[in-house]
Amino acid sequence: MPPQILTQVLPKLAFILSTLIILIMGVTMIGFGWVPHLSLILALCFLLAVGLFKGLTFDDMQMQMATGIMRGIGAIYLFFFIGLMVAALMMSGAIPTLMYFGFELISPEFYYISAFVLTSIIGIALGSSLTTVATLGVAFIGMSHAFDANVAIAAGAVVSGAFFGDKMSPLSDTCTIAASVVGIDLFEHIRNMVYTTVPAWLITALLFWFMSGDTSASDLSQVTALQAQLIESGLVHSYAVLPFVVLIALALMRVNAIYTIICTIIAALIVTYIHSSPTIGELGDYFFGGYHPAKNLELGEVGGMLSRGGVNSMFFTQTIVILALSLGGLLTALGILPALLSGIKDSLTSSGRAIAAAAMSALSINILIGEQYLSLLLSGTAFRPVFERLNLHPKNLSRTLEDAGTVINPLVPWSVCGVFISQALGVPVLDYLPYAFFCYLSFLLTILFGYTGITITKTTD
Repeated sequence: MPPQILTQVLPKLAFILSTLIILIMGVTMIGFGWVPHLSLILALCFLLAVGLFKGLTFDDMQMQMATGIMRGIGAIYLFFFIGLMVAALMMSGAIPTLMYFGFELISPEFYYISAFVLTSIIGIALGSSLTTVATLGVAFIGMSHAFDANVAIAAGAVVSGAFFGDKMSPLSDTCTIAASVVGIDLFEHIRNMVYTTVPAWLITALLFWFMSGDTSASDLSQVTALQAQLIESGLVHSYAVLPFVVLIALALMRVNAIYTIICTIIAALIVTYIHSSPTIGELGDYFFGGYHPAKNLELGEVGGMLSRGGVNSMFFTQTIVILALSLGGLLTALGILPALLSGIKDSLTSSGRAIAAAAMSALSINILIGEQYLSLLLSGTAFRPVFERLNLHPKNLSRTLEDAGTVINPLVPWSVCGVFISQALGVPVLDYLPYAFFCYLSFLLTILFGYTGITITKTTD
């Protein structure tokens, strides 16, 4: 017997219930400082009570929560392999080598664009915007004083570059979530994002180039110190970039994401054993708990940048994905999502309107709740049927989620990313917001492309 689902829910009641859910999560996360997991569990408890009151059995609701999880099961599996790959790229020296040569790009005369380009490169290598901001970003803010640079502009450049990396890196959890919640391959998602991301990146680079030139020449002692620490780690070797070559080549060949990651890990292990000989036990520790440089090395800030990866590092994200997808399944079982969409479905008759609605949904969740992951998961779950009805390829939706969800979170002062970045850099969100060009250019371009039909793919193509 199929699970019972409530389909006759009035849009007004659905709006009231969804508002209560937003209040529950917003108050607990913003007001009480709860981690998203606890807020999601509380919201699930509230919806389970509503379901029981409406006559649904727990088994029926549990089945729908499981159905919701299955929509994103690909992401849950993929996160295991991403954790392994990050650890492998660290121990092989692929990421440290890329960082070392990236530091050569810093120029006092073109300081802002240097900060943007370098954080873009390191952001892709690390796959984490917050890690990039907390390490490289802090260094750039420190150098801003030495170069007599505008700290707010420098912070905007750092945020723009870090979130470009977070958006486009195959190591990024937000990138993986956006692809999996709509059911497409990770690298297909990344390739499709190029259409909005590259123009946004180029316009941002041009703007920072125009702003450069007002900084004074100064010593690059902080950069030199970071490079010296990277050399001290013993991980910087020209051949260490081989795993990245494998990763890029297989991605361009459209090989499945998990197969690509496995091959990249194998290449990284080969490179690792060329310059070091970790024991099998050490490999196991690295792959589970993440790579950590030898304790006897004095690596300072670089030590924190290199201590990343491992299956364990993915558990936080995997559990929030499971809970958020369960919430989406329960919202569907109670008829809340269908009722909300029915209220606007008559107006969602074109790709432009559907993409604008999905983008505004992701934007609204970021503003109301301040949670990056939920903006992707809830909007993706809600609008996936709409895109299917309009014969729009799901990669259009995943790109919209990133353009309006991932990169918008740092622009909200009370959001998870906004609070973290403002504290790490010592620059208020409202100060750097006007200069975080890449973030809102991505949002504007995805709306523009939706209405003009540029790069919008139909399922019948």
